[in-house]
Amino acid sequence: MGFIKYASDVTAPITVAFAYADNPRSMTEWLAGAEHVSRRGEADRGLGAQYGIRFRFGLWRPVLNCEVTEHRQDAVIGYTLVGGPLTACLTLRFDPLGRGRSVLTSELDYTGSRGFAAPLRDRPRKALLRNALRRSESRLRAAIEELHGTDLVGRLA
Repeated sequence: MGFIKYASDVTAPITVAFAYADNPRSMTEWLAGAEHVSRRGEADRGLGAQYGIRFRFGLWRPVLNCEVTEHRQDAVIGYTLVGGPLTACLTLRFDPLGRGRSVLTSELDYTGSRGFAAPLRDRPRKALLRNALRRSESRLRAAIEELHGTDLVGRLA
């Protein structure tokens, strides 16, 4: 079992940040490694919405099933990703910071390998997931700020 967490300030109000992250069509723009997202159910957004996400990480090209398992408007979006040996929960939290700014917290809780060689298999997986979460958080923050019309330091673009 592993847990990775990153937090950053976003120069945009929570409503703007949440609306962008809640749109499944924007996932390929910010979710590291995501090449294609397809809907797999009736719901497009919100609790219970399901997607198939094709990723590309070097030679590894998994297709993961994704379901929105937590959804509170302008507060939290939780995705459960399942595919092959990987089960992970990606949670995006949005908190107000005041003056049109918010805090984006990205958390990834994932299962590790079992057995004798588990530490050898988990070390590269943890490095890959840590890097992917950091890039996803950074790309999401930048995309939200670009949508809102501010640059990375919060000035009008």
